[in-house]
Amino acid sequence: MELTEAFLCLFLAVLSDSVVQLNSDLPTNHIVGNGNCTLTNLQNVKVTFTSRVVKNEYIVTFKDYYRQNKREYFIASALNGSDIKTWRIVQRSNPASNYPSDFDVVIVEEGPTGSGLKKLKQYSTVKRVTPQRLVFRNLQYVNVSEQTDGPKISRPLKKFWEPPNNGRRIGRVLLRATHKQITSILQADTLWSMGITGSGVKVAVFDTGLSKGHPHFKRVVERSDWTHEKSLEDGLGHGTFVAGVIASSKECLGLAPDAQLHIFRVFTNNQVSYTSWFLDAFNYAILKKINVLNLSIGGPDFMDHPFVDKVWELTANRVIMVSAIGNDGPLYGTLNNPADQMDVIGVGGINFDDQIAKFSSRGMTTWELPQGYGRVKPDIVTYGSTVRGSSIRGGCRTLSGTSVASPVVAGAVALLARLPFFRLSGVFHRGNAINPASMKQALMASARRLPGINMFEQGHGKLDLLKAYHILNSYTPQASLSPSYIDLGECQYMWPYCTQPLYYSAIPTIINVTILNGLGVSGRIVDKPKWYPYVPQNGHYLEVSLTYSKILWPWSGWMGVSLTVSSAGMAYSGSAQGHVELIIESPSDDGGSAPKRSYIRLPIRANIIPTPPRR
Repeated sequence: MELTEAFLCLFLAVLSDSVVQLNSDLPTNHIVGNGNCTLTNLQNVKVTFTSRVVKNEYIVTFKDYYRQNKREYFIASALNGSDIKTWRIVQRSNPASNYPSDFDVVIVEEGPTGSGLKKLKQYSTVKRVTPQRLVFRNLQYVNVSEQTDGPKISRPLKKFWEPPNNGRRIGRVLLRATHKQITSILQADTLWSMGITGSGVKVAVFDTGLSKGHPHFKRVVERSDWTHEKSLEDGLGHGTFVAGVIASSKECLGLAPDAQLHIFRVFTNNQVSYTSWFLDAFNYAILKKINVLNLSIGGPDFMDHPFVDKVWELTANRVIMVSAIGNDGPLYGTLNNPADQMDVIGVGGINFDDQIAKFSSRGMTTWELPQGYGRVKPDIVTYGSTVRGSSIRGGCRTLSGTSVASPVVAGAVALLARLPFFRLSGVFHRGNAINPASMKQALMASARRLPGINMFEQGHGKLDLLKAYHILNSYTPQASLSPSYIDLGECQYMWPYCTQPLYYSAIPTIINVTILNGLGVSGRIVDKPKWYPYVPQNGHYLEVSLTYSKILWPWSGWMGVSLTVSSAGMAYSGSAQGHVELIIESPSDDGGSAPKRSYIRLPIRANIIPTPPRR
């Protein structure tokens, strides 16, 4: 390649970071696998997501798993004598079809009174009847030069190359153009040198598929199709990229190159999926005893009850689920499901300057609104801008989006996870101590806090792979809290809570704290959480009321903390401190009779001002 062309390739690689709109999964059109560069237009990917109810189609969820003939008998018995004109069960042909299932898809034409569906919902073996939903995710590639409303370069081009007064070149921007291996940045090679490569860990990739015989992968155990297209190939490239970030062994390396990949094709080449496809695929993942599941393609509809219930069932079966929080930033309250669930590791995106990516969705969760306040999400963040990964036919490409950040964390989890009773790799030899809650606890406890960024943007901070490994190596089953403390004077991290001091007669400040239960899949809070004010630190001026979930399942629960100022603090100005103490209890899982307990504290600090005069 001529020197002038090489210079232009490097220039385009740098320029792409400033020109492109980082609001979605983004390819830059230079092929880095073979060292060449195509000087074509830069492209943006505009993403739209829609979900709609399929007319007359219903998902009938049962209370247990039954064979097909038994399920058909229950539905026929429930509808017997109703005014439904016609009905039929949609036949499903996929790898899960030969196993018992807990649901059917039924096409129903209701009669004039609408009694049929009501009878079906009331039948003894039926858990729920909900509409079937169609999910459509559209990826539209647009050349930057063709956008009339596209981004503008806000600084002169010479600034990229102009040396400072001391005569040295500016190195940081040039370094970004090299597209370093994500594995090197996270120091995965340190774990590889210890023989920790993800060997024996079953990783499911729920995406757009993977081509047969792709040269980057050593251990593709199974490819399965859950769509109506009956194809295993990836026609879009998204699934290939995601799998590559997790487990590629060539060129653009993945974090866990020896992990066993199970490829679940749940989206068609037209980017269509159905709730029922996911339900069958999730059931199959449970049957296959999957250890880690990555779902980069989420959606905004957490009211899709069968989907949410099945995610709970997955994690209850010890599947560690990692999911992208979405590309709907920078607006707040734009989290995708299932990343917004307490039992799922929700991942946000940052760039290589440790800045929150503009596209990355923000918390808080919206499940609780308007009845309560949302929880902290994402859980952690990691690199999601211009990350290298596998291309469809081989070679590498770069993409940006939280759907890129999610497999980075999934690959890290695959490195850290190991099947019980084996000692080939990682820390899973600790047996049942590693579960969806303990893995999440380790990732959050080891994460590096990013300065000047609030918790609804970064969660607990940036992924630190090596520190997470050391924490898991000495992990003792325990419960923990997210956030682990409340400090209403700590800006920017505790924004927006830190922007308004407390005073007597003000409306309560409410923080919703997530309880992670590493003791077991189910648990409870013993007695009631208690508030202990620190009198020397004026804690008696704070009044704290607590609400909480009676049952912790799966692996998690919540506690609402309401803060007000007592009448004694009407004229006080200063801080007040104390802590909330609670005991988490879970049944023994080793045959013992004594339950397991964990004692945890939530430190609280708040700034109080005198009550303002009313006018």
